[in-house]
Amino acid sequence: MAATRSGARVDGRVARGNETRRLVLERAVSVASVEGLDGLTVGRLAGDLGLSKSGVFALFGSKEDLQLATVRTAIRIFLEHVVHPAHGLPHGMDRLWRLCDGWLAYSQTRVFPGGCFFYSAAAEYDARPGRLHDTIAAARRNWSSFLEQTLREAQQAGEARQDADRAQLVFEICALMEMANGESVLHGDDACYRMAARGILNRLRDTATDPALLPADRA
Repeated sequence: MAATRSGARVDGRVARGNETRRLVLERAVSVASVEGLDGLTVGRLAGDLGLSKSGVFALFGSKEDLQLATVRTAIRIFLEHVVHPAHGLPHGMDRLWRLCDGWLAYSQTRVFPGGCFFYSAAAEYDARPGRLHDTIAAARRNWSSFLEQTLREAQQAGEARQDADRAQLVFEICALMEMANGESVLHGDDACYRMAARGILNRLRDTATDPALLPADRA
């Protein structure tokens, strides 16, 4: 019986620790999207959440570990909002468009208060070597690679031209997405999302074997 009570106490502490970690990281991604990863400190997060500084510090071995955990949390949130909703769709041009539209919605609705988390994180760490740089670069590379893979699958399904330059098209799509994000965050004007959507749809229709596979405009 004593062992059971002891085990329950341990389980309770683990559960509380996991919940505190979740709360800290949810706050951390919001702060970092606006103020940058360098703006994260244990003291700042503890104060924002009404937690003890020592309790928060115990969850992370260093500031860099906190920053890395924040980036990984942002990746999870990004996947939930942009990638996972398209998983059940058949391979083709509509699936590629839904991913692009999902990205625009993720930025426009401010899933992260500062717009796209990875746009701002890349600007902060693009010229600074280290684990944070490598993690952010890998996340951006994985997104581009996933879009290229989706276009390749559309080609295999007969919905995209076989001579389409996948790397070039994805580069142009991502440039339009990030331009919309940057302009919206800077100027507070959402018109850029409509322009980006129009540009992306035009490029996808040019690439499709049948332009009717894609909507005429963003819904």
